[in-house]
Amino acid sequence: MAGKDKYKFESKIHVYRATKRMTQQELADLVGVSRQTIMQLERNRYNPSMMLAYSIAKVFDVKIEDLFDFREEEK
Repeated sequence: MAGKDKYKFESKIHVYRATKRMTQQELADLVGVSRQTIMQLERNRYNPSMMLAYSIAKVFDVKIEDLFDFREEEK
């Protein structure tokens, strides 16, 4: 079984949000979550559900892979 710390997660939401001059609250309202959830995503402290990741990607008209970088940690 894979350990939780085996994978690294990095969000690029803040980059796309800044490009569109959108606040955390505006993005949160568009995808139906709290501003705190967006803040935690941007700080890489929260892994989104597939539905949330899809919703955010749809707002920015990009693929989920463009918003989030999931990779295996090197030992």
